[in-house]
Amino acid sequence: MFIFITVLIDVLAFGVIIPVLPHLVQSFVGGDKSHASYWVGAFSTAFAIVQFFSAPIQGALSDRYGRRPVILLSCLGLGIDFIFMALAPNLAWLFVGRLISAATSASFSTANAYIADITAPENRAKSFGMIGAAFGLGFIIGPVVGGLLGDIDHRLPFWFSAGLALINFAYGLFVLPESLPKERRSPAFDWAHAKPMGSVHLLRDYPQIWGLVAVVFLANFAHFVYPSTFVLFADASFGWKEKEAGYVLALVGVLSVIVNALLIGKIVKRLGERRAILVGLSCGVIGFLIYGFAGAGWIFLVGLPISALWAIATPSTQALITQQVGPEVQGRIQGALSSLVSLAGIVAPALFAGSFGYFIGPTAPVRLPGIAFLIAAALLACAVVVAWRYARAPAARASAVADPAP
Repeated sequence: MFIFITVLIDVLAFGVIIPVLPHLVQSFVGGDKSHASYWVGAFSTAFAIVQFFSAPIQGALSDRYGRRPVILLSCLGLGIDFIFMALAPNLAWLFVGRLISAATSASFSTANAYIADITAPENRAKSFGMIGAAFGLGFIIGPVVGGLLGDIDHRLPFWFSAGLALINFAYGLFVLPESLPKERRSPAFDWAHAKPMGSVHLLRDYPQIWGLVAVVFLANFAHFVYPSTFVLFADASFGWKEKEAGYVLALVGVLSVIVNALLIGKIVKRLGERRAILVGLSCGVIGFLIYGFAGAGWIFLVGLPISALWAIATPSTQALITQQVGPEVQGRIQGALSSLVSLAGIVAPALFAGSFGYFIGPTAPVRLPGIAFLIAAALLACAVVVAWRYARAPAARASAVADPAP
């Protein structure tokens, strides 16, 4: 519950600025949506580059010194940075603030390691689902508040987020316990695995999770379509401004909470992690196809409950990964996964925002605002194929080795 509330407040702080940040960028570039989309892509790419370097450092620090201090420093840094961004007088200032927030927000991998510390292997999918519910709950309240505040002034959501992050720091300082005892910590800070590619290279030592890692990479690559294009896509396609985009994101949050808090535990128990991953990814493919071809707002909304079931796949994949590595490297493994996700985020925003900007621009052969969602659907379809081949529980894998098919 402690880490649930900590993640919830963190996500609230980010959710509040989601509906307003693209429009703030748009105001700095003269109001042109196509031009703004390229800058939003640049912001997202830079964010991912910084996280690519900072996530493994935080993971290695949490393995050596514990999860609590890393999470607290992250919350404090975010609070200070949101104030910095609230005062941004120009695009360059806002860009620097976004880079700082990338460095301080890399603690979600530490939160995942925290969950692995305190739960039994058989319960981790459900626990990761609860963290997913925190994300969903944060995105119910955050975008609505951000949309309403942003409709008044584009700066207000940043001040509000700063307050949330600093409250989170104070909460964790007095309430959040340490999850990793000293005797289970890494004996020394591992600089080799704290380096971005060194962290990713750590994954080479665990070939049993390579297929699952590929699923994580492809799924997160596809997920970058949301921060890269959604707000401007909704405006260009349906005329949705800050408030409308906030309401839709809140609906996404409601559906995410329902799936993560109420359905994941039951579905995984009934289907097992492997089938849950396949069902979740397939629902994501269908949802993205609906988004991509949506000619009206109501059609887009029809895809939301289908796409929401994609959330089943993430905790199931995380659960299978954590079952196959020891507690002394959970932080570094999660940091390596975060670095891999950030590596995807370096390329994905340029692909999604660039394709969106081009297909709504004056030189496009056909106007297709949903092109980015169609690309994301193709990526998730690839993830389905990989998961079909490689998503296996450790016991099942061992059984297959011991009793090979004739």
